[in-house]
Parts: sequence; C-alpha cells; structure tokens
Amino acid sequence: MFPDLTRDDVFRIETRRLWLRWPTAKDRDAILKLAGDPSVSAMLARVPHPLAAPAVDAFLLQARSQNAAGTALTLALAPRAAPGSLVGVISIEGRAGAPPELGYWLGRPYWGSGLMAEAVTALCHAFFAYTGGTELAASARTVNPASRRVLEACGFLPAGSAIMPFPARGADLPVDLYRLDRRRWQGSSSEPAMTEAA
Repeated sequence: MFPDLTRDDVFRIETRRLWLRWPTAKDRDAILKLAGDPSVSAMLARVPHPLAAPAVDAFLLQARSQNAAGTALTLALAPRAAPGSLVGVISIEGRAGAPPELGYWLGRPYWGSGLMAEAVTALCHAFFAYTGGTELAASARTVNPASRRVLEACGFLPAGSAIMPFPARGADLPVDLYRLDRRRWQGSSSEPAMTEAA
C-alpha cells in the first residue's frame, strides 16, 4: 500500500508544529505513560489498561515491521522543538476488502491544542499523494466528541454508525463511522512538507 518513500525509518512528515516520524524503542516510556492513561486507553480498541511494557515493545516491533513492509504507516507525533519526545501516535492500516483505516491517539496533556487535527491532515495528504488510494475510513467512539471534531475538521464525512469490537475493553462498543475520499481531499489545501532527511 505505501511506497518505498515511507518504508525507511528516516522518513518523516513535517508540519508547522510537529514531526511525524517512525516510532523507536526510545518512545517506550512515553507510550507507557501517555497511552496508559485510562482517559486515553478507554477510547482505544487495542490498548489495554493497565498498559504493560511488553505490550508496548510488541507494538513498536509490529509498527516498524508493517512500516518497512508498506502494509501500514504508523508514526509517532513529536514536537518540532523536541523531535525525540513522543506526544501521540497516528496510523493508517490496510484492511482486506475495505478502505484503509486511520487511527490515532494523543496524550492528555496535549488535548485541545489542535495538534491531532494537524497530524491527521498531514497523514491524509501523505496517503492520497503517495499511495494512489481512493478512500480512507475512520471511526470514533460515540462517547468521544473530541475525536469526531478532529475528523470533521479534517474533511471526513459521517458514514453511519456501527458496533465494533474493542478487545482491550472486553466488549463491542458503538462507534460513529467516517469516510474521506480522494475527490474531497483534492478540494482541500495546505499540503505539509514531506522529507526523507533525518
């Protein structure tokens, strides 16, 4: 799905305030702290609470493996002023017989700052510009209005609702579904800078 450009760990996307870069082992403690926050993990299908270090290690290995294979693109969000400091994670993963799916989380200290909308816009630009993809899917728990606002601000349109498995929550939970297609993306502006330089 993703081209050679993104399959090297020096790949990054730069926005006004962020670097979106491959996650590394050095991000482990930040992920444990930020994704392990119950207010963050409660909204995520695959992040358990409490979050244990072996689960984070497995996530990092899987993310880097999928990035290298081009089957997904998982990137750490880091402030441009401190590119080694992870504040969240964003990804696009391929799905058999369905549009690729956007997912993300942001550490609670950074909520309300507009950083996630900045990151979503940047990764959507990368997806449509570099993969030839025609549509992206996303979902948000119905109890997560902030995530819905991010998707809508980035051009995603509502596409109904569903009950989806949240294995880390031990239940199937209601979500709002969203879609962004290539035509709508082409009508947007402010493409971020892309670079392969480290």
